[in-house]
Amino acid sequence: MTMISVNEFKNGLTIEYNNDLWRIVEFQHVKPGKGSAFVRSKLKSLRTGATQEYTFRSTAKVETADIQTREMQYLYNDGASYVFMDTNTYEQLEVPNAQITDEAKYLKENMVVNVISHNGETLGIDLPNTVDLEVVDTEPGIRGDTSSGGGKPATMETGLVVNVPFFINVGDVLTINTSDGSYVSRAK
Repeated sequence: MTMISVNEFKNGLTIEYNNDLWRIVEFQHVKPGKGSAFVRSKLKSLRTGATQEYTFRSTAKVETADIQTREMQYLYNDGASYVFMDTNTYEQLEVPNAQITDEAKYLKENMVVNVISHNGETLGIDLPNTVDLEVVDTEPGIRGDTSSGGGKPATMETGLVVNVPFFINVGDVLTINTSDGSYVSRAK
């Protein structure tokens, strides 16, 4: 494990702090007119998924976490856990449903994801930045109703509900941003 200064924080960096593993979601260096500088950060726990804000003195040091990622293919959900397979060794890994809550809305069978682990403990998965999902339910588009700039809800094949433009119909395949669940475009 290596120690780094909080001045070296980057979004996505994983650190060990307060006996937990945290991924840096965002951070801000603050230099007030009076007093010493500090770093305000928003951290997400890799074990619980909870987000917390911490403030560090600019002289503080934290330990970086040794995180391993393995590219694996999502096979299926057996009701209690998600089953992934290493495409090189064909070894299967079961991840409990509780560890994959938000990400489950974007998972499709045969999708390749990165499984994150630390010292043999599986922590969760990293999704690609975008996924292509099919619309299974939405109101029909109304001709000529594209200038209002509004949107309508659409239910995707995984159960995710996304606000989409009026011209989207059932059966369209859309590209969805996995970080915030927003519509990007029609899939090519």
